[in-house]
Amino acid sequence: MLAALGVNSACAQQAESAKVEALMKTYDCMNCHGIDKRIVGPAFAEVAAKYKGVGGAEAKLMEKVRNGGSGAWGPVPMPPNPKLSDADLKTFVTYILTLKK
Repeated sequence: MLAALGVNSACAQQAESAKVEALMKTYDCMNCHGIDKRIVGPAFAEVAAKYKGVGGAEAKLMEKVRNGGSGAWGPVPMPPNPKLSDADLKTFVTYILTLKK
């Protein structure tokens, strides 16, 4: 029974990950970021590793995604994302911070 729950939990996590990643594609996040590989910007797993254990990481990342920025990951600036809803922004950052490198 417990093994079945573990499988169901893993399936649910995969389904949730797929939903979040599909939503990220609608906002063009995946044009510049891969889950585990760099494209133009850092891989989301790299971001998670950099912010692991950092106090206030969620708020810092939400601000960076919302306002854009440059210099933290190289010379290519990340554009601001003012049209991203607060709920979707929180979903993205929460998801990113769960990733493992």
